[in-house]
Amino acid sequence: MSEAVKQPLGYINSVETFGLVDGPGVRYVLFLQGCRMRCRYCHNPETWAFNKDNAQTPAEAFAAAYRYRNYWKNNGGLTVSGGEPLLQIEFLTELFRLAKEKVVHTTLDTCGQPFTTEEPFYSRFVELMKYTDLVMLDIKEWDSARHKALTGHPNENILEMARWLSDHGKDMWIRHVLVPGLTDDEAAMAATGEFIKGLKTVRRVEVLPYHTLGLFKWEKLGIPYTLDGVPVPTDEQVSKAEELLGVVKE
Repeated sequence: MSEAVKQPLGYINSVETFGLVDGPGVRYVLFLQGCRMRCRYCHNPETWAFNKDNAQTPAEAFAAAYRYRNYWKNNGGLTVSGGEPLLQIEFLTELFRLAKEKVVHTTLDTCGQPFTTEEPFYSRFVELMKYTDLVMLDIKEWDSARHKALTGHPNENILEMARWLSDHGKDMWIRHVLVPGLTDDEAAMAATGEFIKGLKTVRRVEVLPYHTLGLFKWEKLGIPYTLDGVPVPTDEQVSKAEELLGVVKE
């Protein structure tokens, strides 16, 4: 049996060859299929289903990314997003292992929903972290009941993942999508800010203003969009959220 056959397959939705917001520097961003969350404001609903149309081995995926290395200079690299990359953890681990062999910076963009300290996931996650330089983690809502109403899942394990990353010295960027009337509760954001302050390895906190640029995807897929008419946040609302979450301007 050939080595290519032995490698775990990854199911790819799309790639972005010149990403500027998905980690430090210029990034090659690989978007994977599959996500259990159903965020009401999701701008990539086409990645929810575990579509297996576009399958690649880690070697194939890395070779495609590595062609763009001249753009990365000293601080860019490879980011894997989704969907939820942790649902394809074996593919992801081998992809990042190959990247680190070539001294390529690796970033995992995740909502953390699959995280658990139970086996077999936990051992696989620990192995993945050996090859992961940065984790971009979404904290979508502090209150677990509201988090479940927003995404379909509670958030206790996501916060547990953040603590694990902190305790194990893994660099993090924390992101929060600000949706007026939905994720802008000031008490919840203040509690999130205090939680973030207690984490030792957070290198950046970002507030991402809600937008409707992905609405056409919901319409194309025939998925009811429940946030119709919700406005984008004002500059003042974004500034207040940044203050509560502890955003430090560079």
